[in-house]
Parts: sequence; C-alpha cells; structure tokens
Amino acid sequence: MSEKYEYGIDFAAVDAIDIHTHVEVDSHGHRAYDDVLVEATEKYFKMEPGILAGVDAVADYYRERNTAAVVFTVDARHGMRHPPNSIEDLVAGAVRNNDVLIPFGSVDPLQGRFAVHRVHEMIHDFGVKGFKFHPSMQAFEPNDRAYYPIYHAIAETGVPALFHTGQTGMGAGLPGGHGIKLRYSDPMLLDDVAADFPELTIVMAHPAVPWVDEQIAIATHKSNVYIDLSGWSPKYFPPQLVHAMTRQLRHKVLFGTDYPYIQMDRWRRDFDTLDVDPELLPLIYKGNALRVLRLAS
Repeated sequence: MSEKYEYGIDFAAVDAIDIHTHVEVDSHGHRAYDDVLVEATEKYFKMEPGILAGVDAVADYYRERNTAAVVFTVDARHGMRHPPNSIEDLVAGAVRNNDVLIPFGSVDPLQGRFAVHRVHEMIHDFGVKGFKFHPSMQAFEPNDRAYYPIYHAIAETGVPALFHTGQTGMGAGLPGGHGIKLRYSDPMLLDDVAADFPELTIVMAHPAVPWVDEQIAIATHKSNVYIDLSGWSPKYFPPQLVHAMTRQLRHKVLFGTDYPYIQMDRWRRDFDTLDVDPELLPLIYKGNALRVLRLAS
C-alpha cells in the first residue's frame, strides 16, 4: 500500500450511504470465488454473466447516484478453498475514489494469530473503516472463543464488524450448497459476541431468514447491534421486519443493497412501495450509518 485511506466524502451532500456493496474482482482479474460458485450465484440472482465489477466501476456507479458506498470482499480462503481478490487492491481503489467509497477489510478467522495481525495492519496501515465476515463461507461459528482475539482487536479501534446472517445466495442450487453451511449464520451466535463485546458495533447483514424474529430481538436488546437491509428486494422483506424497522428499530436499520447482486435503482424503487414514515428515511438512508461509522453521535 502506498497510501492510507482517508475520508474525502462530503457526507452532508450525499443522498445516502450503502453499507453493503461487494467488489468481487481485482485489477488483475482475480475473482473472489471459483468459477462454479460465480456461475451459480449469477444464476440465483438472475444476473448477466460477467457483471462483477472492479472497484473503479463501483465508484462510478455510486458517484452517478450521489451515494457513498461501503465496499469489501470476503477472505474465505480456508472455508472456500479459494484465495480472495486482493484487499490491498480494493483499498487502493477506495483511496482513488475516496469521494464516494469507504473500504472495509476482511480477515480469515481460521488463520488465528495472523488474522489478528491482519486486523491491525488493515486499520493502521490501510485505513479501513470496518470489517466484513461471512460465517457460512468462512466456515466458522462466530461465538467460538477462539475468534475473540479478532473481535478484541477490532473493538479497541472503534470500527464496526459486519456479519452475514441468514440464508445465502452463495452456493444456492448447487449439490450440498457448494459446502456452505447455513447454521454458521444464525444471528443467535452473534448475541454472544454482542454481549461479550459491548464496545464492538455489530451489523447483522440482510433480513436473516429463517431467523428474522431472533434478529429483531437481538437488535432490540443490544444497543451495539444493527441490521442492514441488503440482499433482498424490499418487496420481499418479512412483514415483522418492516413493522420493527418503523418502530423499535427506527435507529437500528441501515440502507444496503448487496450490489452488484441487488442493484441500487431496483432496491430504492421497491422500498418506495413499503409503508414507511417519510420522517424515517433520512435515518435509514444515512443517519444510522453515520452513527455506525462513528461519524455522528
């Protein structure tokens, strides 16, 4: 890394912050997943083949929509037996596009002490503003105390940790789901982490089907836990989540798409069909994310 990321975003001027966007290919053409998984995922989300975009293309997409975007990949080299696309390349792209992109890091929990070292390196040398985990793809139980040193390293710096929860489109339709186990993404496993690390801000990614009630309960109970609304078209949101996000979770839900799997234009169009108090929109689209990123109180 030649430069460390620093914010260049005018947060007062952008319309929204998408807390959940993927950069799945680096400047060398290396993709985050093997070809079988890429093809199956594109089929599941009804994407055009080859739509996975590099970091500069993601920046252009969000700049055109006056929206900031949190970008990340997932280091699941042990769980998926495939090295990730370059996180260094991703951060360098965010540095080039720091007027619109916010980089999160990723570490493979199965790398033990090296994962802790990588957390420190990514924060202090790269300037990442959070971390992304996908327990099902990374094949780990988040509440296993073997991984607590990783959370401690993240918590002491004050950046958030975003965890995939619920079912996943990754591996859907493949024999054995390509080895991906859904139980690792039960949000109840994160309740332990949230209780044991009250200083750690945790974002549960996606409506956590089939554990949505548990997810709502955790976010209601733990002040340090939030939910992002990515990965599903809003017209398919479970009704109890829609009810909760307009009431007890009004300060706890975050706009997110899961780009490129869910496109922002579609997500916003479908969200407009929900019965949501217009006064909540500034919180959902930006205000709550600013608090998660510790850019507002």
